[in-house]
Amino acid sequence: MLQAMFRIPPFFPSLSVLLCRRLDAVGANTLVFDRRREAFLHREAMWTITDQAKGQNFVAFHFGSQSEGTTTPGLRSDTDMLISINDINIMLHWSDWKRGKFNFLMVKDESTPAQHYLLQRVRSDEPLSETRVVDPYDVIDSQGRVFHSNLNVISSCAEAFGVNHLRRGPSNSDDEDVDYVLAFPCTSLPAEILAWFNATRPGYWPPPEVFRIARQCPCFLVADGYRGSPTEHIEWRVTPNLIERHLMFSLNNVQKKCLIVLKMLKKQELTPHLHEGCKFTTFYCKTALFFTLERTPSDVWREQGLLECIVRCLHTIREFLIQGECPHYIVENVDLFDKKLCRECQVKLEKHIRVMIQDDMHVLFNLQIDDIGERLMQLHPHVERFPDQSASICGKLTFDMSAFYVLKFTTICKHMCDSRYTGFYEGAIDLINELTFRQANGTFSRYESNSAQFLITNLLSSLASVASSYCIQTGQAIPREVWHVYSETLDTDVASSRLKLASMLYCQGDLHRSAFVLNDVQQRLDNSVTYVCPCRKLPNEKPSGDFCEYALRHGNPETLTSKMAFCVRFMREEMYCAPAILWFEMYRSVGDDIGHRRACELVWMDWAEVDALPFMLYLQYLTFGGLRERQRQLQALQGLLNICSNLVTLGKMFHPETVANLLGHCEEMEGHMEVALAIYNASRDLMPRNNAANLHILRLTGLQ
Repeated sequence: MLQAMFRIPPFFPSLSVLLCRRLDAVGANTLVFDRRREAFLHREAMWTITDQAKGQNFVAFHFGSQSEGTTTPGLRSDTDMLISINDINIMLHWSDWKRGKFNFLMVKDESTPAQHYLLQRVRSDEPLSETRVVDPYDVIDSQGRVFHSNLNVISSCAEAFGVNHLRRGPSNSDDEDVDYVLAFPCTSLPAEILAWFNATRPGYWPPPEVFRIARQCPCFLVADGYRGSPTEHIEWRVTPNLIERHLMFSLNNVQKKCLIVLKMLKKQELTPHLHEGCKFTTFYCKTALFFTLERTPSDVWREQGLLECIVRCLHTIREFLIQGECPHYIVENVDLFDKKLCRECQVKLEKHIRVMIQDDMHVLFNLQIDDIGERLMQLHPHVERFPDQSASICGKLTFDMSAFYVLKFTTICKHMCDSRYTGFYEGAIDLINELTFRQANGTFSRYESNSAQFLITNLLSSLASVASSYCIQTGQAIPREVWHVYSETLDTDVASSRLKLASMLYCQGDLHRSAFVLNDVQQRLDNSVTYVCPCRKLPNEKPSGDFCEYALRHGNPETLTSKMAFCVRFMREEMYCAPAILWFEMYRSVGDDIGHRRACELVWMDWAEVDALPFMLYLQYLTFGGLRERQRQLQALQGLLNICSNLVTLGKMFHPETVANLLGHCEEMEGHMEVALAIYNASRDLMPRNNAANLHILRLTGLQ
């Protein structure tokens, strides 16, 4: 083995400690590792719960660098998500057959590429092979067997993502930063995976406990045939990525830092040497780490040994390149270089890695990613002129997770509103009861329970608003139980639920109590609060420094309720709890506008959505005007003017056209009709279609 030949320079231990400190400062530390895992496990729990609430038998899993923690801001890793479609019964044996299910038998022969299977369709009424074409993507072979093509998944993803559809191997997306993989779970572990568990392993890793839990992880089939195979279109690849994720979760900090440095070297030093069409992927680095862990004593994996561990992994990669084959760590008889890395590139990379090792890894001082090279030039481990990035990473993780939570909550509300069978009110009550029951029975994981509680609280808040809207519409008194729900659900975030309460009080005519709530909200919206909305992505969107520092010190639930302000949303079912001007937002489309909505806009554009701060100012204008407090009313109007007259500030609004429309209405109430019309026209310039400003212009010009 090449590893047995290398020497350890005397400065390696001290440089290793210094490198560890510098990696700590760019977010490769225990706290950030834990926060990353927490954030992505919460996200996949929320995804699973909301999809299942919509009647989809899906389970979501995050895998890859983001959830494993083996990334830094400079590596710019994307996010990988696997969606397990559990309506399909994937049979390894005929005994796995299930009545009434879509059954497919995993089939392969000596000509089937390693790690791949064909899916033979089996009848749902009895355990017999299907002989008819059931689906347009079914294919009949010369023996009369019906196989299901992987083109079905590819076509479905292309239709879902539209013109922005991106495909990379089995992954599909409409966003460069997120990859989605649709997969079928195997009923039990395939033979090539079992072989790994049953093999004699004399090495140092993985430990027995990690092995035991890994054996319980399911495997999946993904739509990815072997390139160039005559049956590529009907081949499905076995992927053990949840087993790999569990192995990654078991690593200590030094092992994760080792992989992070390997990825930095891969990105900066190795990738530029590749020919067009060749790839040296981060998965090769992970594979090298796994094999190196197997044959390296555990006492080497400590801070003083980081550089030695990196060199050991580089020697493992050299072995792969010299032999011209990179074996899969888990699946036998698979060459990961095949069809991805030509022999000429393998030779070039091996030579370059050999030079790096012979030069005692001085290449680390040239690493530009996250300024690692410059950071290492500061030789004292406790002196750092570069800022520590841990706070900004924690802030962004919390921000993105919360935006995702709101997005999934929005989609489930949309699903209920569109349901012909229940509607929002009945659907929300049913879901609350189901989630509460599962929480009480202990069937949820910790992450699922937290996600469920977020849904329950927000659904209850919306139910209180829907009930109040009905009472205001019909002239009834709002029941005591509804007031109680309002009081119990104010802490969905800093402002949105409180602003909906203030709005309801205004619409009910209780101006004094509305003013009291608005004063409370104004005190809460300080500079440390970050505004969140999943409807639109803002350019350079990132949370404030104060918020990031708070997120670093506190857990996600506390940060969410204390330092985040969601946009305020009124569904049509809540119409009478919203000022009348917002009703126009619920019917904003003119002519063929609906046909020009993007996929994400279909979720919320039939509702009124407005940023929290400008909506607070608008409500203050209405409320203080009703209370004849003219000075405070004008202060609120000036606040709205300040937002709309500053393009930078307006550009930070998630719904700038709606903010402008609120200002235009204030000018109308001031009697400045020409100014109001000019503001509505400016709003239309911001967003020509699907903008209520078009209705206001028609209204003011007398054309409606």
